[in-house]
Amino acid sequence: MSQLVTGEAVVLQVRIARMPTRALACAIDMALQGIVLTVLLALLAGFLFGSESSEALAVALIFIVVLLVVVGYRVVMETLTRGRTLGKMVLGLKVVRDDGSSIRFRHALVRTLMWFFVDFAPWFAACPGIVASLMNKQGKRIGDMVAGTVVIRERHQSMASPPLFVPGHLVQWAQSLELSRLSDELANAARDYLSRYAELLPGAQHALGEALAARVAAVIAPAPPTQIIAPAYLSAVLAERRRRELNRLSTQRPTPTGPFAPNPYAAPAAPAPSYAVPAGPFAPPSPYGVLPPPPPTAGPFAPPAPPSATRPATVNAQGWAAPGSNESDRWS
Repeated sequence: MSQLVTGEAVVLQVRIARMPTRALACAIDMALQGIVLTVLLALLAGFLFGSESSEALAVALIFIVVLLVVVGYRVVMETLTRGRTLGKMVLGLKVVRDDGSSIRFRHALVRTLMWFFVDFAPWFAACPGIVASLMNKQGKRIGDMVAGTVVIRERHQSMASPPLFVPGHLVQWAQSLELSRLSDELANAARDYLSRYAELLPGAQHALGEALAARVAAVIAPAPPTQIIAPAYLSAVLAERRRRELNRLSTQRPTPTGPFAPNPYAAPAAPAPSYAVPAGPFAPPSPYGVLPPPPPTAGPFAPPAPPSATRPATVNAQGWAAPGSNESDRWS
């Protein structure tokens, strides 16, 4: 295991990919590239021999084809898949930046050019990439050092979707949220945080949750009417976003026709609740602990009971409780 420090100063525990696994992934990629290159060169040779072309043109075309297959394959694949080639997908590897975020085109381009011209260039007596990877504690070759990337091993087990919910006294607030500026990337980051909540260290739980909650609060409105900790705030926003998406998909679904069409005169089924809190012996555990019992209310929209007076809770400007408050203690 190794550690990566994110931009929010959160330490992530990751598994670094070592040289044997990376070499096997590279061999798979090179085998695929060899097959494609053989086919393209055979087609190109047939075209050149079938027409009267100069030797310089033939050499230029062959060089362009080799460069596109050897260099273009890696750059395009790692850019589109955020750090994976076909060989890395087979072995569960991924290229990430030193802070754990996904790589972009410039990182993939620098890594590939250094791989082709420096790390495994045929004009070097030894492979500098192998030597650098064996000497570096994170298994980095020269291209990784220049690009600021590292290759990690991804977990193969499927990650269960976190149990999203909205507390009863915040249903009206959730339904009034403006979520048009909430991007898919930010929503997926919050969902991954809730899925991995139980795996994070206590300090990382609070720090990363507060950072994500602040980013989400900056693009949605209004603020929650009562204090709420960061994990519950993110869960409520994602639950409302999922409910709206399901409603949108249900309205766009075509009405079936034919002998299996539903009876239009049948009594409609009772609608499912918009926010379902997992319950029962087989319900997945909440990633941030047991929910506090609902406060006694005198009506359907009565405000929640005030927090315990044993220790005053500190509330951030966005409306959720800071770490160390009573509300946070009940959820930790």
